[in-house]
Amino acid sequence: MSDPQPTSPPLIGFDPDQSPDPRLIDACVHCGFCLTTCPSYRVIGKETDSPRGRIYQMDAIHQQQIGLSATTISHFDSCLGCLACVTACPSGVQYDQLIAATRVQIERHYPRPLPEQWLRQTLFSLFPYPERLRPLLYPIWAYQQWGLQKWFRQTGILNKLAPQLAAMESILPPLRKEQLTASVFPEVIPAQGSRRFRVGMILGCVQRLFAPEVNQATVEVLTANGCEVVIPPNQGCCAALPHHQGQEAQAQTLAKAMIDHFAPSQASEPLDAILINASGCGHTLKVYGQLLQEDAEYATKAVAFSRQVKDVQEFLAEVGLTTPLFPLKAGILKLVYQDACHMLHGQKISLQPRQLLQQIPQIELREPIDAALCCGSSGIYNLLQPEVAEELGDQKVTHLVNTGAEVIVSANIGCRLQILKHLQRKNQAAIPVLHPMELLQLSMQGKTLVT
Repeated sequence: MSDPQPTSPPLIGFDPDQSPDPRLIDACVHCGFCLTTCPSYRVIGKETDSPRGRIYQMDAIHQQQIGLSATTISHFDSCLGCLACVTACPSGVQYDQLIAATRVQIERHYPRPLPEQWLRQTLFSLFPYPERLRPLLYPIWAYQQWGLQKWFRQTGILNKLAPQLAAMESILPPLRKEQLTASVFPEVIPAQGSRRFRVGMILGCVQRLFAPEVNQATVEVLTANGCEVVIPPNQGCCAALPHHQGQEAQAQTLAKAMIDHFAPSQASEPLDAILINASGCGHTLKVYGQLLQEDAEYATKAVAFSRQVKDVQEFLAEVGLTTPLFPLKAGILKLVYQDACHMLHGQKISLQPRQLLQQIPQIELREPIDAALCCGSSGIYNLLQPEVAEELGDQKVTHLVNTGAEVIVSANIGCRLQILKHLQRKNQAAIPVLHPMELLQLSMQGKTLVT
């Protein structure tokens, strides 16, 4: 992968508005523990595409020794934001805050080439807005039904003409006709039996369109275990996608809207928690306090909101299941759980999903090698950096399949789509990829999972 040629004079130094904190930069002692955990370094093999190398460059920009040029930006763009380096760092370097601040500076000051601007603008204008994305489901469904998808994939013509468009097409899952119309939930769904908790639920963006069954399963599991579920209508994006890519103003606008949707009214009872079933969303929801810290009106609200946010698996593992669970197979069902990066490294949630799954009778939970390695999805990374994402996706699915598991369990929609894509390419599409809530739903219903 060659470095792109500069397209404009580099900016010398960061501007002072929420730039990468020099104290956080100085916390890095350049020990190199991050290198083996960094997916981009493992694929590209360059020091400049590692956390340590990027911190060197942040420091040099801060010291006004180098600028925000096409070359330096290419190394920041190669970062997946998986946060594995944060987990691995013995010095506690807050690389997540450093790369987030750097990306804001890039978007603020660096004029990207026009084709790149158009692609990014298209993604940021569509993906965080379900009401804009939904009309596209109709032509996508027709494209699949009429055999065009099969033809394009067999010929590989799209890869030759438009690699990034091909990357977008390659993660499209098969659509069912019922997905074309929106699933409408009541604003308040009562608990079954005695109410134990009153919880809010965030529906997500891409997931509610491409895997609506996950939200349905989540509602059924929560209500069956004594939770009254409150789903504010017209809720939008949690801001994860633009937040991870330095789109500061858009992320803040979306975050404030989400807070407003869940704002308590005088007539409503308080919520015991606000639940999310997608790990990338969950991580961003929990850092609203940082995202809105400079906003006089929302700073305090953001902190209070984030304190209520829990991943649904985190919540259920804490409060316990009350509904009986039944085997999903006549014999032992072998599962492998895939740790999504923003769940494992961002939220430090690893045991809870496994504890829930192991409560299903006759389950054998297997562990893949290199479990903490990113799958290459990382929000829209697999659309912006398809070459690196391809290699990571191939590695991830190889490790998952090699466990011999009959079902792959994933709690993040981006990972799910990436895994499904690479299962298809390995002729392993018969292996289902399910959310933990879907497995709990089936087990509660006493249904056999056909594998």
